[in-house]
Parts: sequence; C-alpha cells; structure tokens
Amino acid sequence: MDLSIATIVVSFAGVFLIAFMKGAFGGGFAIVGIPLLSMVMDPVTAGGLLAPLFIAMDLTALRYWKPSTWSKPDLALLVPGLVVGIGLGYLLFRLLDHRAIAIVMALVTLTFVGLWLSKGAQVTVKPRSGPKAIAAGLASGITTMVAHSGGPPLAMYLLPLGLSKEIYAGTTSLFFTVGNALKAAPWLLLARPTTDVWFLMAICLPAIPAGVWLGWRLHGSLDQRQIYRACYGLLVITALKLLWDGVSGYLG
Repeated sequence: MDLSIATIVVSFAGVFLIAFMKGAFGGGFAIVGIPLLSMVMDPVTAGGLLAPLFIAMDLTALRYWKPSTWSKPDLALLVPGLVVGIGLGYLLFRLLDHRAIAIVMALVTLTFVGLWLSKGAQVTVKPRSGPKAIAAGLASGITTMVAHSGGPPLAMYLLPLGLSKEIYAGTTSLFFTVGNALKAAPWLLLARPTTDVWFLMAICLPAIPAGVWLGWRLHGSLDQRQIYRACYGLLVITALKLLWDGVSGYLG
C-alpha cells in the first residue's frame, strides 16, 4: 500500500462513511464504504485496516445506542449463531471461494427485498422465531468475517419483526459490537497490518466520532417508515455490491 495523500484522504472518507452508517442504522452496512477503500488498497489490506476501527466505532456508538435500545430476547437468539458463524467464516476465508459466497448472499438479499416490494413495500410484522434467528446469526457471522457484509442476514431477520427504529438500531449496534470484537483478531492474523497501515488507522480515528454523531442525528430526524425504507434501500446497494464483487471476480 502506498501511503500517499490520496490514500489518506480516501481512507478517511471511507471510515467516515462507515461510521456514519453505524450511527444512523446501528451498523451492518460497512460494505457501503469499502468501495472507497478499494480504490487505494486491496480488500485484505482494507479488512486489516477496518478490524480495529470497527471496535472504535462500536465503543463510540454505545454512547447513543444504550441498553434501553437493545432487544435482549432477539440478541439471546442471534449471538450464539454469530459466534459460530465467525469461526466458520474464518475457515471459509482460508479454504473456499469467497466469490461464490458473495453471489449467494447477494441473490438471497435481492429476493428478500423483492418479496417486500411485491407486498407494496409494507412491513408485515411477524413473530420472533428461534430457528430463523439462529440461521440469521450464523449467516451474518460468516458474511461479516468473509466480506464485512453481515448486515443483510441480520436485517432479513429483524426488519419483519416491526421493531421501533431505536430498538432496531440499538439491537443491530450491539450485535455487531460483539461480532466486530470477535473477528478483530482473526482479521489481523489474515491481513497482518504493516506499520503504514497502523499509521493510517491512527489518522482515520478522528473520522469515527464525527461520523457516528452525524449518523445518529440523521436517525433522529427520520420517522419509522423512512428508516425502514432506507434500510431496505441499503440492502439493495449491499447486495448489488456483493454480486458485482462475486461475478467480476470470476470474469476477471
């Protein structure tokens, strides 16, 4: 990685965008900022750069998404699957084809959004389901470890529950706080950041509190319907990015 002015500016912007998404929606959409980072570094280096920064984002976000915003019954069902999923994701990262995982996750996500649109873009509240929560946690753990894209599986479980916008964001935030803490060490083993990467992390740190705060302010200004529509829209963007990464990887 070339530690140039362009690299610093683009990395700072990418970290700010990811922190903004953390403040606005609780997390899970880190992949939205990764295309910026991919302009100046390869994906594995970007993963090593982001792993410790995610923890800083999570600690900052806990100032806003307090325990009163956590759906503890859902977290109790989701987190065990997340833990197992991160372990499986680490093995898959080393052994299997990441492109196929990205394509499958993209197609599942686009199908989920398509079904929502077919119902008139209305949130149909469904009851909590233990098996669905475990499957969502497992899938999210795998995809967050492989591609920093654990948001879609979690959203596909939480959005149909019809949670308030605060509970949705707070639950998502704590879920990824646990996930990011667990995957930091494996990612640092995979990426092994150089001195330049650690220096770039330090430069990007100031982007985090500003990004999280601005995202949180946006969250407060939007009503329930707008938040849910934004989340579904972000799922489409995330899925298209995953699909592009997977297909272009095979074509290239």
